[in-house]
Amino acid sequence: MTGAFPIAPRPGVLEIEPYKGGESTLEGRDDVIKLSSNEGALGPSPQAVAAIKAATANAGRYPDGHCTALRAAIGARFGLDPARIVCGAGSDEILGLLARAYAGEGDEVLYSAHGFAMYPICAQAVGAKPVKVPETDLTADVDALIARAGNRTRLLYIANPNNPTGTYLDKDALRCLRAGLPEGVVLVIDAAYAEFVTEADYEAGAALVDETANTIMTRTFSKIFGLGNLRLGWAYGPPHMIDVLNRLRMPFNVSGIAQAAGIAALADTGHMEIAIAHNSRERARLAAGLAAAGVVVPAGVGNFVLARLPEGADQAQAADAYLRGRGIIVRRMGGYGLPDSLRITVGLGPEMDAVIAAMSDFMAEQGVGNG
Repeated sequence: MTGAFPIAPRPGVLEIEPYKGGESTLEGRDDVIKLSSNEGALGPSPQAVAAIKAATANAGRYPDGHCTALRAAIGARFGLDPARIVCGAGSDEILGLLARAYAGEGDEVLYSAHGFAMYPICAQAVGAKPVKVPETDLTADVDALIARAGNRTRLLYIANPNNPTGTYLDKDALRCLRAGLPEGVVLVIDAAYAEFVTEADYEAGAALVDETANTIMTRTFSKIFGLGNLRLGWAYGPPHMIDVLNRLRMPFNVSGIAQAAGIAALADTGHMEIAIAHNSRERARLAAGLAAAGVVVPAGVGNFVLARLPEGADQAQAADAYLRGRGIIVRRMGGYGLPDSLRITVGLGPEMDAVIAAMSDFMAEQGVGNG
């Protein structure tokens, strides 16, 4: 290296804490049960796998930069106008583009206290101030969010359902939130886990997008569709916001392989129905098994449960270590302001058996539960 010192990035960049994904490996083990990243338990549709293999024949060609066929398939599957859909390299990319488009130096970006860790990162990346708003009973507090929104607020990210708490706002609460915000605040409804929700009072957000001018809904193929490795997400919004995002995104941001897989996954409704039924059944079984062991499990609607250890952070750390000793990787939640908690993805039946057994043994050793 030559010169007196390396060039520095703009102010604030080095203050960003890089996002840390769920771990995948344990040293010395090749039989790991990975339940740390909320991946779809059943994996991708066989039709999507076949489409991936077929699409590799065109790997030497650039993909359709407009995702025309994929947007049409999304529109047909969810009853939406394809012209109001934009696709991205995971919904994460779109969340970042929204911050680039609508926030900057001196602005504020709001999110609920236990919201997705990418929200403050998106804000800091454009020089805006991330503002964490307290929740009530692990649920986004509509009144608190409205009260905190001010003249400098440009964006509000709301995960619905929320990761990692698993809680959600019903459709009436979501409408109250939008109605209470200043018109100039963009409401971003991150509905990554929407397909797992079976409650009748839930709406993913498309209707609210249609009813208001500055609301946008983001979705992903990483969860129910099992395509996390391909990085594929999308958003549905008003025409003026979709136009802005298309101006900012990279020209070929979604690979042709990912587009082909997404189209095939959408067509295989049978696989999706099986995945939803599996998740509802195994989530309930996991929650019940953990509760019987003496773990506090708040009600949730995603493809994971939040396991709260009754004696706090030290016990949560010990439980995590115990599970790792059994070859099970879950996610500690200290970074989300929940140091007493572990987030456990809903996996296959035998994987849930292993988690329940391990946690029951751990809690029994702690003198808790009926394990």
